[in-house]
Amino acid sequence: MKPVIRLLAVAATAGAMALGAGAASAQTIRLMTGPQGGVWVPLGAAMKNLWETGMPGVTVQTLPGAGIANVRGVDEGRTEWGFGNSISTVDGINGAEPFPRRTQNVCNIATLYPQYFQVVALADSGINTVRDLRGRSIAVQTRGNTAEVATRQMLQVVGLSYNDLRVNFQASYTDAVSLMKDGHAQVFTLGTTIPASSIMDLATSRPVRILDLAEIVDGMRRINPGYVGVPLPANTYPGQAQAVTQVGYMTHLIAACNQPEDRIYAMTRILAQNLPALQAIVRDMQGLTPRQMAQDIGVPLHPGAQRFYREAGAIN
Repeated sequence: MKPVIRLLAVAATAGAMALGAGAASAQTIRLMTGPQGGVWVPLGAAMKNLWETGMPGVTVQTLPGAGIANVRGVDEGRTEWGFGNSISTVDGINGAEPFPRRTQNVCNIATLYPQYFQVVALADSGINTVRDLRGRSIAVQTRGNTAEVATRQMLQVVGLSYNDLRVNFQASYTDAVSLMKDGHAQVFTLGTTIPASSIMDLATSRPVRILDLAEIVDGMRRINPGYVGVPLPANTYPGQAQAVTQVGYMTHLIAACNQPEDRIYAMTRILAQNLPALQAIVRDMQGLTPRQMAQDIGVPLHPGAQRFYREAGAIN
């Protein structure tokens, strides 16, 4: 019986080792997205599906986030991946406000599409310019969101601050729209693609006005040169008969620089090979190529992403 017992013991040990190896090969990767009502949530869900399909054994956990919070989350090890906005990611690298210090572990993976910082007022509010916001009720996202920082900077350009307004901090665009529908806020700000589903939702209940931000673009650029003036075409939203200028910046995908090169290479390749699935969600990604994904926005590329883009002929 002893040989049999020894054989069973060996088999049990081998089985345990196999289970351990299987557990070790399983990978959970976290991806911080954005607030409900924004495009980062469905875009993150699509990436999760692509990665889990293309990389057996990998599980992607999507988490709520925001532009600044995602950069800090990656840098501080609370997530491996996240969406970012070029202006705030560069602020993190430079240690500029609102970041408490320079980020050390944030690398660029792919530049994706332009974002539009938009300011929406109820049409009957009498608010026609940013200067008209004094004393008014405004719905703003919570601190840690790029659009919240842009809101403060917008006010700064015209000599205002939150102390001059009645501010409602809201965790999602959906909640901001609810305040607007009920008349508890007269304005809300957001940073996302166009047309924004949250603005379309609001416009079905209340007539709205998209404020023209042309007068503050230069001032915003003095604060952060990553800002640009971008045209919002006429009829993007119901009742918007004229084109107006909004403030733009680039959305990109970031990951921790200490993530394994092979993993980042594989995940970047999967995204580049499945761009139509992502473009179906974000119209502004139409025509995106690996060369555009690899463009320099002031954030260092991860070595794994660099490797893919070199192989694809997108960079030298």
